[in-house]
Amino acid sequence: MGLSSPHEWLKKIPKVDELLKDKEIESLKEEIPRSIIVKAIQKILDKIRKDILSESIKENDIAYFLSKGNIISWIKKEAKMMGSPRLKRVINATGIIVHTNLGRSPLAFEAINRIIEVSKGYSNLEYDLLEGRRGLRYSHVEPILTYLTGAEAAMVVNNNAAAVFLALNTFAKGKEVIISRGELIEIGGAFRIPDVMRQAGAILKEVGTTNRTHLFDYQKAITSNTGLLLKVHTSNYRILGFTSAVETKELVSLGKRFNIHVMEDLGSGNFIDFRDYGLSYEPTVQEVLRTGVDIVTFSGDKMLGGPQAGIIVGKEELIKEIGQNPITRAVRIDKLTLAALEATLTFYLEPKEAIKHIPTLKMILMDDKRIHNKARLLYKKIDPKIKAKFHVEIKKEFSQVGGGALPLLDLPTRVIVFHPTDISTEELDLQLRQATPPIIGRIKADEFLLDMRTIRDEEIKEIPQILSKIFLSR
Repeated sequence: MGLSSPHEWLKKIPKVDELLKDKEIESLKEEIPRSIIVKAIQKILDKIRKDILSESIKENDIAYFLSKGNIISWIKKEAKMMGSPRLKRVINATGIIVHTNLGRSPLAFEAINRIIEVSKGYSNLEYDLLEGRRGLRYSHVEPILTYLTGAEAAMVVNNNAAAVFLALNTFAKGKEVIISRGELIEIGGAFRIPDVMRQAGAILKEVGTTNRTHLFDYQKAITSNTGLLLKVHTSNYRILGFTSAVETKELVSLGKRFNIHVMEDLGSGNFIDFRDYGLSYEPTVQEVLRTGVDIVTFSGDKMLGGPQAGIIVGKEELIKEIGQNPITRAVRIDKLTLAALEATLTFYLEPKEAIKHIPTLKMILMDDKRIHNKARLLYKKIDPKIKAKFHVEIKKEFSQVGGGALPLLDLPTRVIVFHPTDISTEELDLQLRQATPPIIGRIKADEFLLDMRTIRDEEIKEIPQILSKIFLSR
């Protein structure tokens, strides 16, 4: 280009007005607001200027970075990214059913409809229609929660971390909370029980060892400043071998002797006994409450299959006390979540209906024949050229429940396997993640897998179209 200095290069950068008149940029205005296009242009040009002034662009490469065609291409890509929603639907082909990074449990169709119905106008969120005066938002789900679980009372906050925090702050602020050393869990997002206790104002008093804790460990730790006996279900890991743990009913008896409340955090929480369907044991909320425990907390968007929520059930006077904690307002549940949760809970009035309608339960209990049929259908719909290009085949594999639930359970599944040759597995993964909608699979031993257990029926038609658009339209 005959340019010898960075300042001369800067003069060759196209102007914003000039780029706005380009035909390719003009065509963007049909789908993207002009203001976003202008911001995209400014962002790309600013980056080029900074790279030139920082001398990160070498003289041999300057023609590439000042090419109008390249600049327009970068602007179009940036504008489309800025003009599209950041939060978007993705196709979960990972085989992890309750995938925290992908939004955990998808909602049932009926729950989605309830959100639409409640959100398009006003609602009786905090209005008692019978009395004609202000009511409580928790009253919409408390009756069904108490009916399903057998608890005396219930309330709901925005997530289970908030539920645990709120209970600890209400009953153990400035007091000791006794917990087994083997239950000091950490879950995703660096949520640690000791940290939550500290922030709630409680004093951690761990007892026993990592693998063995006995009832006498709790008893010896009780003092006049003991505020709570806490049991945390280790839903996301198991300690095997030479182990010993105190059962909830034993802890309840100890609590009654010393007049100390007993709380159990189930983490995931479920209403279905999966042993009835040939799967591993996971304690149900109803079962834990039957031990006489005072408070139980669990999530709404894990194995329950509903929206993000922290559910607190237990003794009426204690739930009332939690509800009076000023922090409750900061973590309260909103009307859309309440609508979805109520719709989800309604299915549990008849367990067979819950399994039939709640996507998370359907995926957990999906049988091998159904999964294999889905795999064959998707394989059949994939273009033969793509099958040849990536040596596509069907294989047996295993799925996971995820969300910190049933960590040792491997669910037999079928996967569509891609063996890339002209691109890397990582590049294939990247291109599918950037598709519309993105396809999120998993990589194993340099193969790219699409797990059929978490691919929804309506997505079986979408996936072949996405593959063809990416790899056959060039």
